[in-house]
Amino acid sequence: MRSSFAKSIYVGAAVLGLAGLSAVTTTTASAKSYATAGSYTALTKGQNVLVNGTSAIYSKPGTVKGAKVVASKKTVAKLAASKKSSDTFYAYGTKTTNRGSVYYKIVTMDKKYRGYIYGGKTAGTFAGGIKTTDTLTTAAMPARTTAYYLKDVSKNTLWTAPKNTDINAKKVSLYGAAKTSTFTVDQAATKTKEGSLYYHVTESGNPSVSGWIYAGKGYDTTINDDTKQDLGGLSLTASKDAVVPTNDNSVKVVYRDANNATVGNATFVTSASNTKAGELVSKLPKDKDALATFVTKSVPSGYVVSTASNASTASTVATTAQYGSTVYVDVTAAATSKIALKIDTVTPSSVKVNNGPAQGDTLTASDVTVPTSFDASGLTAVLTGEKGTNVKADVIQGKLPTTLTGNKTYYSNDGKAYHYTFTLVKNAFESVNGHANYGDTLSAYYTATLVPTTKATNNSTPDNSWIA
Repeated sequence: MRSSFAKSIYVGAAVLGLAGLSAVTTTTASAKSYATAGSYTALTKGQNVLVNGTSAIYSKPGTVKGAKVVASKKTVAKLAASKKSSDTFYAYGTKTTNRGSVYYKIVTMDKKYRGYIYGGKTAGTFAGGIKTTDTLTTAAMPARTTAYYLKDVSKNTLWTAPKNTDINAKKVSLYGAAKTSTFTVDQAATKTKEGSLYYHVTESGNPSVSGWIYAGKGYDTTINDDTKQDLGGLSLTASKDAVVPTNDNSVKVVYRDANNATVGNATFVTSASNTKAGELVSKLPKDKDALATFVTKSVPSGYVVSTASNASTASTVATTAQYGSTVYVDVTAAATSKIALKIDTVTPSSVKVNNGPAQGDTLTASDVTVPTSFDASGLTAVLTGEKGTNVKADVIQGKLPTTLTGNKTYYSNDGKAYHYTFTLVKNAFESVNGHANYGDTLSAYYTATLVPTTKATNNSTPDNSWIA
């Protein structure tokens, strides 16, 4: 086992070295002769588009020398079939090759995939591997349009556009909005992919506060009890518990990227009484800890707090912030890794079955079930970090499930049923992935052991989104 494991470490390290900072596996596009591409041209107006699965996405126009596959046809086909708005693309630039092929520069709404895709032979039209789309579909207006309340005015629950329907969608600041503020519905729409309903609302008497909010099932005229309405982030009754943000009890947090541009904001509101504008939040230890946690949890999607600036860390902000002030937090692009489950060894067994797992095999999410006690959220939380920085392999290793149950059933010659259980090879993860960066696919090694099947082994639906 040591010899095979050493080889697996060597191969794994080599693969990670080749992967570099890329968030996805890349392969070089092959061609007997290469095209050349003209200069990049930004689109005058960006366009939301859908992929159709017929073309891969490349780091350069696909027929140009040096183009790498960012997303294979198989991956693009999955994105095309996805019902998630985050898998909608935004086209914002173009290059045309000397062969007359037009390639568009596109990016998913969650920023996970970015590159060039074939778009036909005519600049300005969207053909080939993509087509235009409307990310929102107009819905019928509710029978009641006035006197809606926000369920919690201490949170930024309004968006300039429903999340992942517009590449520039941002939260709307609700600073100063009261729990008694009422809102009027002036538009209704559903996300084209998911079909989820959103209302566009405007604060009565204050048109500067407006935005989109998830509306649940929408206003139902057949329900007489206002408290029974399923309206998502809205309510027909004022919140009794929400605290109104004022200069005396709140801190506005502004998130800035490397270009000093604002990418999001949030408002922290203390639950303490008798605080005053100008007082240090750290005067109350509970508020100091609460603000530090709030700063970390409120970071805009796709970003993490930058490690380059000590002045903007969550703990520093919480120490220096004053009630009634605005604090600035520097953020940088985030990348999320996934785990490839590898078979290190197969425990010898006197029972013989056909087509069992072999050393070096990779397990898919559908192959295994994790224990119901496993905290998937704890693992996924540590798989995201600052793009281009080393993963905290020791921390991730401690979050991995130590055992997995195989979902496949194998039969011996005498007709008895068996399945495999997989046991984590401890300390191997840190050795193999010690130099990997966030966004890389990480490898976890397991020993496979054949055991008798006495009952169904896959009777739960765990969160396997962390598996590559």
